Amino acid sequence: MKDFFYAIQDLFVNVLFSPLDALRALELENWFLANGISWIFMIIGFIAMVYWMIQLKGFNDNNEEDKSISSHSFL
Repeated sequence: MKDFFYAIQDLFVNVLFSPLDALRALELENWFLANGISWIFMIIGFIAMVYWMIQLKGFNDNNEEDKSISSHSFL
């Protein structure tokens, strides 16, 4: 059973985390490339926020939003 857990450790440490080890080594040479994954997520988040704002503006321009003070019956 002990070998099973050592195999899991070997899989994660030597195989699955090797790209992250490469990024860690790259950080000493170029910070922007080493944080490339973060930059990609930031760009995706910015694009999603812009898309969301455009959709909200479209609903606002069509007057589809219920802007009454008590929009729910229980209020």
